[in-house]
Amino acid sequence: MSRITPAVARNPIMDILGVFRREFYAAGIFSAVSNLLMLTPTLYMLQVFDRVMTSGSGFTLIAVSLITIFLFLMMAIAEASRSRMLVRAGVRFDSLLNTQIFRASFQASLNRSGRNPAEAFTDLTNLRQFLSTNGIFAFFDAPWAPIYIGVCWLLHPLLGLTCLIFSAILVVVAVFSHYMTKTLNATALETGMKTAGFVQAKLKNAEAIESMGMLGGLFERWLKLHDENVDLLTRSQDITQRVQAFSRFMQYVQQTLMMAVGAILVVEGSLTPAEMIATNFLMQRALAPVQLIVASWKGFITARLSYARLGQLLEENGGVGGTRPVSEPIAGKITLKDLVATAPGRSEPILKEISGEIAPGEIIAVIGPSGSGKTTLARSLLGIWPHSSGEILIDDVPVSEWNRTELGPYLGYLPQDIELFDGTIAENIGRLGKVDSKLVIAAARAAGVHEMILRFPAGYDTPMGVAGNLLSAGQRQRIALARALYGEPSLLVLDEPNANLDDAGETALLQAMQNFKALGKTIIAVSHRGGIVGLADRILILNQGRLQAFGPRDVLLKPVEVVAAQA
Repeated sequence: MSRITPAVARNPIMDILGVFRREFYAAGIFSAVSNLLMLTPTLYMLQVFDRVMTSGSGFTLIAVSLITIFLFLMMAIAEASRSRMLVRAGVRFDSLLNTQIFRASFQASLNRSGRNPAEAFTDLTNLRQFLSTNGIFAFFDAPWAPIYIGVCWLLHPLLGLTCLIFSAILVVVAVFSHYMTKTLNATALETGMKTAGFVQAKLKNAEAIESMGMLGGLFERWLKLHDENVDLLTRSQDITQRVQAFSRFMQYVQQTLMMAVGAILVVEGSLTPAEMIATNFLMQRALAPVQLIVASWKGFITARLSYARLGQLLEENGGVGGTRPVSEPIAGKITLKDLVATAPGRSEPILKEISGEIAPGEIIAVIGPSGSGKTTLARSLLGIWPHSSGEILIDDVPVSEWNRTELGPYLGYLPQDIELFDGTIAENIGRLGKVDSKLVIAAARAAGVHEMILRFPAGYDTPMGVAGNLLSAGQRQRIALARALYGEPSLLVLDEPNANLDDAGETALLQAMQNFKALGKTIIAVSHRGGIVGLADRILILNQGRLQAFGPRDVLLKPVEVVAAQA
């Protein structure tokens, strides 16, 4: 119980908001000044009607008017200061949180949580905007509504009672609106993000969609999501508009009845005409925060949902990770002890109790039928498969304990699905860090892409946004291979590195592997092709997630050929 309660009761973002206590206190003070000065028109009317008009003194009128103008100026300064302070607080809130959100979103993607990373940044924008819009001002002004009602009550209890009744009606309307639209708004936001994510994900395969005539089916699936989202938004907006229309109706009724009650009291001699007009203004001020809350309720609900989602994101993916520094170069020794890898929604493990040791400088070929867990093993070796147990040691240290930023330069990884990033070819090969031209060119030569890159008009400075559309799958794989080879890392993990390579590309790959082996680097390659298997010192065979064999190439060569032929 003690471990669960804090996670439920304390949103991590609350700690960030706690940094802004001074700003919120200051905004509260400015709100107090502004709301106190809102009594200025009432006092001015009372002075003009009850003193100036009875005395006929022009000097009194001028003095009262100048004081009123000065108080209006102070009120404007207080409101402007409050707005400016909250806008700056929103920007600072963003700067304090954006790094955590970025890293947590990345970790969520790495953990394959199914969360859309763009959703988190939309939520952050929603929270920042709410901190600097009228919605937050309503919460600062709302505590002053009882004071305005109290002033009306002092003028006459019947006026105070009338004001209190209408305030209660608007509060009930606000609560009713919340419960009627809460589920609709939440579901509409969710389906809206799902619809946007659906289009973004599917249009990456535009060529396959167009060539095989799949656009119609894709459109029907998108239209179903879109129509659901529009229907939810329409129902929510219908309720909101009806609530706002009723609020306006009650506002007009309130003004009329307040004037009528005031007129009755004036006729009875219980109230002066000035007090009648003043109380009508006071009631408008008393109801203004409630009306503003009703109008801003959708924004409040959106901000609250964003607050909850971001809190959950940080709670689930906000871990610090490994902190062990790399004090000396990584040798590349790998040790596996009872490695089990699973996946959400899958009843049977992908990898089942894999154990073994890989010495520095070895080339290991990982083979096995499709679906046997080869790619999962490659990811697990690098510590990037989130659902695993057992031990994965790099140089006798659990991979989860290493500082990833410091460990990264010692690792090279070529995944099956190649992803090149915005930036130049040199920046991609240089892993988006500060470009070292000598290392970039050396890696490109090792991958056999130096001459190809030089044929581009801008050479290594060619933006990948341009080159990426012109590269074949094999060329993209060789640039990604150069990125993996950058800086001569101690451990190379290559997942089907020759899947898209021609003869020249495969020759360059095999030569790079031989050169790295000569330097004492550890290489683990997932492949069935004879070239890579022929270079291997040992072969690791997986079958249905289990370690079928792990031994010298020459001993296992014939079984390997059989397995490769079956695959």
